[in-house]
Amino acid sequence: METNNKRTVLITALALLLLYALAVVLDLCIPVTSSWAMLLTVIQKGSVYALVAVSMNLLNGFTGLFSLGQAGFMLIGAYVYAMFTIPVADRMSVYQYYDGGLIQFYLPWPVALVLAGLAAALFAYLIGLPVLRLRSDYLAIATLGFAEIIRAICQWDKLGPLTNGSNVLRSYTRFSSMEIGGLSLATLAPVALASLCILLIVLLINSSYGRAFKAIREDEVAAEAMGINLFHHKQLAFCISSFFAGVGGAMLAMFASTVQAAQFKAAMTYELLLIVVIGGIGSVTGSVLASFLFIAASEWWLRGLDTGTFLGISAPGIFRSGFRLVVFSVIIMIFVLFFRRGIMGTKELPDLFRRRPKAGRKGASQ
Repeated sequence: METNNKRTVLITALALLLLYALAVVLDLCIPVTSSWAMLLTVIQKGSVYALVAVSMNLLNGFTGLFSLGQAGFMLIGAYVYAMFTIPVADRMSVYQYYDGGLIQFYLPWPVALVLAGLAAALFAYLIGLPVLRLRSDYLAIATLGFAEIIRAICQWDKLGPLTNGSNVLRSYTRFSSMEIGGLSLATLAPVALASLCILLIVLLINSSYGRAFKAIREDEVAAEAMGINLFHHKQLAFCISSFFAGVGGAMLAMFASTVQAAQFKAAMTYELLLIVVIGGIGSVTGSVLASFLFIAASEWWLRGLDTGTFLGISAPGIFRSGFRLVVFSVIIMIFVLFFRRGIMGTKELPDLFRRRPKAGRKGASQ
């Protein structure tokens, strides 16, 4: 057991070091004008989606709570982060219809990032008081409704001095502006932040709380009979998942140039749910791999299908706007049909490197 634990830690550490080194090398070697610049976009946005997908898997896969409110918590995180990291000198130009807005101070981005997660967790706690007593589809509908309500409220003119109403928030601290000694951190920063948060989620899953979450997923009656407080642990999982979703929303704002509530539609939650299913419900590694594959396919590999040229083939009559979604849907159907448990099932990265026990000889035990 101790040998397996050491091997798991070593494999995880090596994977993270290789990932960080790759992010730095790609930032140095690929100019913004290169045709390979989309690879940087895939890594940056894929890291954000990986964190939010893992946070959703914590709730849906490991605790068994079917929630569809992830986009709403991401919206809260993105808005809180953007509102507090806009320089005071730029607030008048951003909040030009609201006399510079109510907030007239600036927070460093790490503080604002944590604050974004805490704000999402606070909303999750308040919402969880009534909705976590619901089950299955009813919980999904309630959380989906919350996400839509939050999106509408953020565009309400009465809250314009805080959220800028239906106008965009901009001029806040972004990944592209981060650097150390002239070295750009545009790719390394999202990878490092996402991996750190995912590592914390993994530690939680492997703790006594994580085992309680899994027990609730398997059988609520048996879990309660073992002394597990169902509502307390559901509330805990809901708040923790929402915290990291809020951090993911803030990171999505740091990746993008602007923040607007219209970006965080229900379709974003469906994309995340799709990633969790494709990767494997109950597999952190699967969620991470599926996130990068999803972003690469939707943002890069299949883009030519919307512009008339794909893989060197020019067919404007066939390859036109919207055809990318048709092909993408077919790929998803293939995955669902042939990988019913997802890419990883319930396995994690270290499981791929563990030796399988040799089968004993027939009749050896007789």
